[in-house]
Amino acid sequence: MPGLLTQVAGTISPMKFTVAVTHEAPWYVARCLDVDVASQGETVDAALANLEEALGLYFEGEELPDSLEPPIITTVLISA
Repeated sequence: MPGLLTQVAGTISPMKFTVAVTHEAPWYVARCLDVDVASQGETVDAALANLEEALGLYFEGEELPDSLEPPIITTVLISA
């Protein structure tokens, strides 16, 4: 995902977001882990492109954050 653009000190630089993609047949679902935005597509690339568009709409008219604290990604084990 190329990322959204943010303007810093007169230059434009991309804003990086952490994304998880899962396959929920027949769709691929892309979820942004930094903000609560998700989208889907028939392929991973389509889901990511749709998520990038959704993030653009989410931040439309808003300033992008200066920085994001990366999410903690881990797994948990439960007994069956």
